[in-house]
Amino acid sequence: MDNKVTPKILPGFMELLPEEQILFNRIKDEIKNVYESFGFLPLDTPVIEYSEVLLAKAGGETEKQIYRFSKGDNDLALRFDLTVPLARYVAQRYNDLTFPFKRYQISKVYRGERPQKGRFREFYQCDIDIIGNTSLDIIYDAEIPAVIYNIFKRLELGDFTIKLNNRKILGGFFEYIGLSDKTADVLRIIDKIEKIGADNVKTELIKLGAGDNTRRIMDFVSISGTNAEKLEKLKSLGVENDTFNEGVSELEEVLGYIAMLGCDEKNFEIELTIARGLDYYTGTVYETFLNEYSALGSVCSGGRYDNLAEFYTKQKLPGVGVSIGLTRLFYQLREMEIIKPEAKTLVKALILPMDKSVTDFALSTASLLRSQGIPTDIYHENKGMKQKMKYANKTGVPYAIIIGENEVENGIVMLKNMNTGEQSAVRPTELANIIKGDN
Repeated sequence: MDNKVTPKILPGFMELLPEEQILFNRIKDEIKNVYESFGFLPLDTPVIEYSEVLLAKAGGETEKQIYRFSKGDNDLALRFDLTVPLARYVAQRYNDLTFPFKRYQISKVYRGERPQKGRFREFYQCDIDIIGNTSLDIIYDAEIPAVIYNIFKRLELGDFTIKLNNRKILGGFFEYIGLSDKTADVLRIIDKIEKIGADNVKTELIKLGAGDNTRRIMDFVSISGTNAEKLEKLKSLGVENDTFNEGVSELEEVLGYIAMLGCDEKNFEIELTIARGLDYYTGTVYETFLNEYSALGSVCSGGRYDNLAEFYTKQKLPGVGVSIGLTRLFYQLREMEIIKPEAKTLVKALILPMDKSVTDFALSTASLLRSQGIPTDIYHENKGMKQKMKYANKTGVPYAIIIGENEVENGIVMLKNMNTGEQSAVRPTELANIIKGDN
């Protein structure tokens, strides 16, 4: 009786071939290295949390997407982002942390979304946040985009633009023109300008009841020029509103600090249509775009918020952060063939013993290479040399080290460069320098 189960995975979960996983890990490591270079500390929170903790702020569509289950008397859920667990962590460990608290987390999160191309139910988020105790200096609003700038420079994905705005500018302006009660609705509409176009935005604003203010809103979000020119135009509007003027001042200050952090101004642009997280972000907001691949949309986003852990503690914990959806980004980059696997293996040297009699010498050679930082593997199967070389070719290893009885007697190995086909007799102690010299 055949009881075999068909091997398959759930829709919305990404599984990669080894060469793709190597590429994915390289990108993940680049992100991690930049995060750490700016002083962010690693954090890993549990995948499973109490539902009441995760759902403290959740609602609407998010709550519907949560994977929730019971185990014994416990009502549990899988984390759907990394921000809520961070809020719980900081509130719970408040007395043990040093503020400003800078953390990064690169972990999987889970959302029961309807699977579709480029959308996943399990995916990696790469988050950084800087949390203050009662207050947080505006210079941190500049440090976050500086981190992102350095990441995308390292990833070498072509030109990119980090677009910035400040929610205070938008909120203050709408309050000034008498639309404070409709601010959230207006922001949702203008945030769609790239997708639906200016004419459709005008139509929606009129339907909302913006009336004569429709033109003022469109003129406002259409302010053009260099960053300096946009700031001057914002100042010259004569908007008598403290929130608006505070937002303009903060945005100017952030751009000044970004320049001091060694970032090229051409990669930063004030974009007044960016609203982001209407009920969450309160100050500076960011969106990052790859200039040559606009179809990807924003590949990294975030901003400043007033109180991270308001649902868990009375402590006021303002913060600023940004997130890269790595799984989705990787999938899209692969689909558009912007990135391609360059290596099929992490092994630098594959040892091919000609028979079992040379096993001791092969094992000691492998240990010597590993002790010198060379990832090394040994092919132990009892096959002919033709099949062993075929295996070496298939794995894509750059070097094969052939060891037979003659090599053992003479204290040497036969080193073959798999790319050029060149072979030479080498002493085991010389192998590491040769291999390292060619990489």
